[in-house]
This record gives sequence, structure tokens and C-alpha cells, in this order.
Amino acid sequence: MALVLDGEIAAVCFRHGNFDQAAKSYEKVCALYAGEGWQELLADVLPNLAECQKMLNDQAGYLSSCIRLLSLDKSLFLNKEREAFQAELVRLAHSELKDPVPLDVSSLITFSGIPGPPLVLCDGDPGTLSVTVWSGFPNDMTLDSVSLTLMATFNADVGAKAVRSTTAVLKPGRNTITLSLLPPKPGSYVLGVLTGQIGQLRFRSHSFSKGGPADSDDFMSYEKPTRPILKVFKPRALVDLAAAISSPLLINEIQWAGIVVRPIDYLLKGAILHIDTGPGLSIEKSFVIEMESCANLSQSEPDTPNSSGSQNGSPTAYKQLEQLTLEDGKINFPDWASDVDSVIWIPICAKSDSLPRGSSSVSPQRPNMVDGMRTIALNLEFGASHNQTFERTIAVHFSDPFHVSSRVIDRCNEGTLLLQVILQSQVQATLTVYDAWLELQDGFVHAGRADGRPTLVSFPLAVSPTSKGGIIFNISLGRTIGKDENGAEKPESILNIRYGISGARTSGAHPPVAMEYSGSDSARKDLTFRSVLVLQRPVLDPCMAVGFLPLPSVDLRVGQLVPMKWRVEILKDMEDKEISKHNEEVLYEVNANPENWMIAGRKRGYIPLSKKQGSRIVISVLCVPLVAGYVRPPQLGLPNVDESDISCNPPGPHLVCIMPPALSSSFCIPV
Repeated sequence: MALVLDGEIAAVCFRHGNFDQAAKSYEKVCALYAGEGWQELLADVLPNLAECQKMLNDQAGYLSSCIRLLSLDKSLFLNKEREAFQAELVRLAHSELKDPVPLDVSSLITFSGIPGPPLVLCDGDPGTLSVTVWSGFPNDMTLDSVSLTLMATFNADVGAKAVRSTTAVLKPGRNTITLSLLPPKPGSYVLGVLTGQIGQLRFRSHSFSKGGPADSDDFMSYEKPTRPILKVFKPRALVDLAAAISSPLLINEIQWAGIVVRPIDYLLKGAILHIDTGPGLSIEKSFVIEMESCANLSQSEPDTPNSSGSQNGSPTAYKQLEQLTLEDGKINFPDWASDVDSVIWIPICAKSDSLPRGSSSVSPQRPNMVDGMRTIALNLEFGASHNQTFERTIAVHFSDPFHVSSRVIDRCNEGTLLLQVILQSQVQATLTVYDAWLELQDGFVHAGRADGRPTLVSFPLAVSPTSKGGIIFNISLGRTIGKDENGAEKPESILNIRYGISGARTSGAHPPVAMEYSGSDSARKDLTFRSVLVLQRPVLDPCMAVGFLPLPSVDLRVGQLVPMKWRVEILKDMEDKEISKHNEEVLYEVNANPENWMIAGRKRGYIPLSKKQGSRIVISVLCVPLVAGYVRPPQLGLPNVDESDISCNPPGPHLVCIMPPALSSSFCIPV
């Protein structure tokens, strides 16, 4: 009875223009009808409620009533009436509303994900998400903006927002809209809330619809979906950059340095690689950068194609080669390199101003690999909006083609020496020696060919990778002083080698890049290698002898004067030796530990000594031992004479025994 009474009161008030009281009564009646699901009865009174709200200028209530009228069953109103409701909604939404009006349209707009597997993204990747939206409006509805909130399944408080800034037009029935997805956190996501704006009207929908069949426009179900619509993987490796080869390249020559790019289940379309070389390394910008596919790198037998003509059976495993240009230190990847392994070949040159130094068989030395190391810093930008980055610094090893060592293999009767120079290859390439000559230092002359060419060797001489080759020079000790191009004396010998190289850039060292782009292939292009060789006079051919004469037979005691004597003798003529400012004098120097010895005589000076063979003299210096025990005696040195010209015979004692001082009554104290 109360319900019927409220309806009668609302009708009477509506006819007499009391819209405020009529609206209150109609709201009670509509709430009861809606709660009981009596849509036919609701369709009779809801238009009157909307008219009251319109007359009262209740914009929010009037918009809500329009939505409720459009949400009722289509058979309850004519299509023209429904179109009128929509027109009123659009008109009021674009009018000058005082404040934006929020409105729930869950009964009119429903949405769901696209059938099929969920969208898969990597951590940090943006993307586009397609959503099916069912519209209950009788005509097309233009949405100024639309967005969708995704809820994380692992945490209800965590969400990721997909924003669409452009307008969307919803046609009656099924629609598919595409939303721009900001990079979400790793996890699985389901649909949340659909929001948008029509003029000053802000609407939201919580209704999830499974929808009908693919060809149906019905939206009947409002069950919340449990199927994830988006999956974001945890951070993982998306790409790998590595050096194409580990063997050394030629130093001071333009070489191809390879960088292998391996995408790991990720597209590198539009990727940009920034390249920065470290100290001592430069990119030769006069040559292009080459990029080629290498989809068969992971195959055990890359040179064995299958019947389909590809290396790994995939349609992308074909050979591609493209020339790229370096601009502002970066290169752009071509489209074909987005999903295949590829190699980027960069023309680089490592500079080294110092000449390599050879070693001798007496004191062999291994080349220092650290000196030939150079670095290349790489920064790869990739992803849909270049949001993904991968940084790596790779090391490239450079080396000289040869490591040079020398040894004297024979000493002839006429005083000449056979010097063998051993060339050991340090690269993974075949080296061919076409010519070699030796520039000798001071004190050595060529005994064979005057032009410094070797003997007992025939050119060309091929040296295989990691193998050795030898050439022999005939030299002798001479008085001719070697001069360099500036006229200064040469303290070191220089070995010059003219050679060629045969190798591939996929293995290591290879012919310089400039040779590939210049001239005819038939013309031989030789390279030059120079190495320092330090030759020492034979230790069995001294010019002078220094002998330590025996000490007194009495015990040596602390505080006593002890004469130290050395005999200096000329073994052969030294007219070609500069041993003093004066021709007939030799500079000597006595060195002793001041804590153990006190030099009572002259510790440094000149002694008269002829340079002719057989000349001799005895040097005597008084010394006082300061401590008892076994101590090292004073040593005689000749500063102006090279150590290789001195023979210590007999040699001085390593240690001498010093006794404590004798007891003296002068130090006794009477009792």
C-alpha cells in the first residue's frame, strides 16, 4: 500500500508542478522497482523522474536517469526514444557544467579481453593492449578519452594504467579499442576498471562481460574475469654483445673488429648501437661499417647447408650483408637484423708509437698481452620506444705480427758470429717474409753482405700461424760506430722486415682494410715490421781483467787498517774504446757499505794505465772494518768501462771474517 501511495503522491505532485516532492517520491518508487527487477514498471515512472530532475536543474541526477533509461531492455522503448535519451546525455555532457560529473555506466558499457593468449611483455617494455567493449547506446558514442586500469593478480593494491589519449568511437554492440600501455611491473594482470570522458562527463564501468560468440553483439554476463590479459616477465637478458674473435689483430694497421649481436627471444627492430672506443683505439670513418647475418653461428657445422638452403632450417637463416654509416658515434640496425644473430664489422686502428723489443736466448721474454689490449664501449638502445638498454665493454687484442728473439749459433775462426734471428708468428694468419735487413748498433759490423741482408736464407719465407721461422746474419765485432738517420750513435740494433699477410677477419689478423678498397688485387701490397734487437758483446771476449789480491794472513779485527788490493790488466788492445777523458788513465771507484767499512784511502780517482795489451797496475786502498762478523768486502768498479768488457779473475770473496777488537787494559776499572 505504501508503494502505491508513493506512486499516487508522485503523480499528483508531478501534474501540479511540485517537481521537488515528485522527484523524492519517484526516487523511492524507482529504487524499489529496480531492486525487484520490475523493468516494465520502472519504464513507466523513470521518464517522469528524469523530467522532474530536468526541471529542477539536477544535472547529475538527470544524467544518471538517462543512463538508467538507456540500460533498460530495448523492447520497452522505441528506438527514437532511446536515441532521444542519448542525445540528451551528449548535449548535457558538452554543455557548460559547473563541475565535471562522475557517472557509473557499468549497466550500459561492458568490456573484456580479446580471446586468445594474454599479451606478453618484458620488464620495462611499453605495449599496446586490445580490449573488446560492448556499447548499449543506440547510436555511435564518441569518447573524448578512455583508459583501463589493470589489477595485478599477485597484489590487489598494485595496478598498471593503460592510457589512450586519442578519441574513440563506440558503435552499438561490439567494439575493439587499442590502449597504450605504460611499462608495468613484472607479474600477471587482469582487467580492472574502464574509465573515460565525454565532454564534462566522467564515466566509469566495473562490468566485465564474457560476451557472446564471435559474431554476436550481445553482452549478457557480468562475471569478473580470472584469465590474465597481460603477463610481464621478470628482468632477463634480452640481447648479448660479444667480440667475434679472441685472437689478436695487427697493431698500427686498419683491421676489422667484429661484434656479435645475439637477440634472446626479443626483437631488435629499430635498435641503435652507440660505439665508443677507448684510449689508443680509433674508428676509421673513411670506411663503411659492415653488418652481416650469422644465424648459423650456433651450428656445429655452419658450412653444411640443409636442403632448404638455410643454415638452421629457419626462413631467417639466410646470408645478409649491408653497409652502414657511423653518425655521431652510433649506427641504426636494419630491419632484417631484428631477430637473427648478426656480426657488425668496424674498421678500427690501434696505435702504438714504441717499437717492439726482441729478446735473446739467454734471457727470453714473453710478449706482454696487456700492452696490446684495447677496449670498445657499447651501448645498445632497443625496444618499442628504445626503453631497453644494454651496455657492455669488450676487449680487443692487438699484437705485432712477429715476436723476435736472437741467439749466436756459431763463432767462426776469423772472429765472425752467426746471429740467428727467430721470427715467431703471433697472429692466426700466414705471414710471408719477402725481405729483411739488420741495422747494427755501435760495436758491430756486417761480415757478410754490406747491405745488412741475411745469409743462408732464401726469400720468400712463409711463417704459419703460431709457428717459427729463422734467418741468419753474419756479423763481427768492429770499430765502426753505427749511426741513425740523424747522425746519432745507435745504442740498439733495428731489424726491418717486409712481409705480407694472408688471413680472414673471421679468424683474426688479416690484410689491412685499406688494401681491400684500393688498386688491383693482382698487385702485391707489402707491410713493414721493425723490431729492436739489443746485441751484447760475447762474455768470453773481455778486454780487461780485474783480480782481487789475497788479504793478509793475520786475523782481521775491528779497528785495524786493512790494505785492499786489486790488479787491473789489459787483455787486448783497447784503442777503439773510450774509457777515460785521458788516453792513458782509467777511472776507478771503491764501493763499500759505510756501516761495515771506513775507507781510509782515496775511494775514487784516476790511475795511469796504457790501452795496449799486457798493461797492468795494482790499486791499493786502506780500509778499516767497523763491525765484527762475516761482512761483504769493498768492491772495485770501473765506471767508464762496460761490464761486458771486464772479466773478474780471480773473483773477490763473497764474505770476509772480521774478529772483535783485542782486549785492552785501558778500559779496565779498578774495584
